[in-house]
Amino acid sequence: MFFVASIAVFLVAIDSTVLFAAFGALRNGFPQSTAADLSWVLNAYTVVYAALLVPAGRLSDALGRKRMFQLGLLLFLAASAACGAAPTVGSLVGARVLQAVGAALLTPASLALVLGAFPLGKRAVAVSLWGAVGGLAAALGPSMGAAVVDALGWRWAFFLNLPLGLIAWWRGRSRLTEWRDAKGDATLDVVGIGLIITGVGAMAYGIVEADVLGWRSPNVLGALAGGLVLLAVFVAWARRTPNPAVDLSLFADPTYRYVNLATLAFGIAFSMMFFAMFFFLMQVWHYTLPQAGLAVSPGPLLVVPVAMLTGRIAARVGHRPLLVAGSLLYAAGGLWLYLRAGPVPDYLGVWLPGLLMTGAAVGMVLPSLGGAAVARLAPARFGVGSAVNQAVRQMGSVLGVAATVALVGHSNPQIVDFRHLYLTLIALALITAILCLRIDTAPSKP
Repeated sequence: MFFVASIAVFLVAIDSTVLFAAFGALRNGFPQSTAADLSWVLNAYTVVYAALLVPAGRLSDALGRKRMFQLGLLLFLAASAACGAAPTVGSLVGARVLQAVGAALLTPASLALVLGAFPLGKRAVAVSLWGAVGGLAAALGPSMGAAVVDALGWRWAFFLNLPLGLIAWWRGRSRLTEWRDAKGDATLDVVGIGLIITGVGAMAYGIVEADVLGWRSPNVLGALAGGLVLLAVFVAWARRTPNPAVDLSLFADPTYRYVNLATLAFGIAFSMMFFAMFFFLMQVWHYTLPQAGLAVSPGPLLVVPVAMLTGRIAARVGHRPLLVAGSLLYAAGGLWLYLRAGPVPDYLGVWLPGLLMTGAAVGMVLPSLGGAAVARLAPARFGVGSAVNQAVRQMGSVLGVAATVALVGHSNPQIVDFRHLYLTLIALALITAILCLRIDTAPSKP
């Protein structure tokens, strides 16, 4: 069961970052489109995925976790094929939206199936391993994407999903066990979903367009303000509707509240770092795409072993020490690159140390955030609770991609632009560490 669920989550996670490497190839494939236009190939997927994760978690509990997992995986694979065959940017964005729907259906069902298969004492380790698979995939996406895109073209960044996905679907038919909540409600909050999508989308639009129009532009300010208003309206709506897209009662628990605030901050910092790596290596150090892909690989290779170790530690002492230490290490990696990364290439002396710091930090933080989010939840709330946390992380990724495009996505970024980016992610990592001080998932003393 864990193998099947992990393959599917690996594909979903890798798909959220593989286009970091393919972004330049997309520019060449659609030369009439701007970087801001092409950013929606990434962000349309992430916004829809984030907005649907929570309702999908409710659907998986009410209609059956295995059923939603299998349905989501099939839709994800069909949409991947449509992405690879897309003739225009518009059709590619549309296929990415369908891909996001499939990903949202299978992700919370996957974690819920894993949690349900392990006894309480082993869930911290199981969640950490599950999160490590997703963290590794998200981190490996750029380097794997670089190799595939350089050899076969950007369309194969989507076609590569098909073989592994079909294996997971086929094995899932016999290996997965169905579970559903007999009292579960499958009602969808269409209004709430729409408010989340338009609110987060408006904020991403404002950040992306700020590079061209300026931060004082009425369009930019209007988009940012409109996004915040729409999200505030969603909160008011969710407090009044019987089955909101996000169950706000989850946030009554302080640990859950701070876990998700930390997830938002780190989600922004994570996507900024890894998206910007390719811009820096290719446009400042003039690496080829395969060279850039190899250059970012050592960091991601640390994610799984570090996550396995930290999962065992979390089971004994809780997640807070790991989260704080990992966030500080991520900030140290950003500071290292801020101080040392210059126009003269120096991979071993400059890039590799920063990469190893950030890679180890990701292994400590991302799986631990996912584990901390569900550590205090009742089994019946695994699906929706984990879905909220994943959705918050994806919202952070949307804002991180938008900020990266605004800071270094133009045709000729300078060292000073990257230093502004590194300062931003350092601040976000420190904010994450401060928020994690309030997280308490330590096992109760007998």
